[in-house]
Amino acid sequence: MDNKIVKGIVTGIEPYGIFVKIDDENSGLIHISEISNKFVKDPADFANIGEEIEAEIIEVTNEGNIKLSIKNLYGEKKKKKHKRQIIETSLGFKTLKYKLPIWTVENLKKHKNNSISIDK
Repeated sequence: MDNKIVKGIVTGIEPYGIFVKIDDENSGLIHISEISNKFVKDPADFANIGEEIEAEIIEVTNEGNIKLSIKNLYGEKKKKKHKRQIIETSLGFKTLKYKLPIWTVENLKKHKNNSISIDK
């Protein structure tokens, strides 16, 4: 039954998820972590009570609880982050050690020119 797409009616919305009635005998929960791959502040932003919704069954527990998900049904596949490879130079941190005092002086001059004094 896992990974099956079902239709159901939203029967409740709580801060932790959305309750869905699948049929007369079964209902399930879309936990807040299964609503979207993006940050979800309020599940009510994603469904309304009484609305028909499609969800994927991701697990049926031994107790008979049905765990549902909608985050991968609507084109929100989780994107893999490409790790940027760091190429170490032969100078290592020597460049930073050399440049940091120069950058500090430049920024102090820039901010001094942009600051407003109450004495002026």
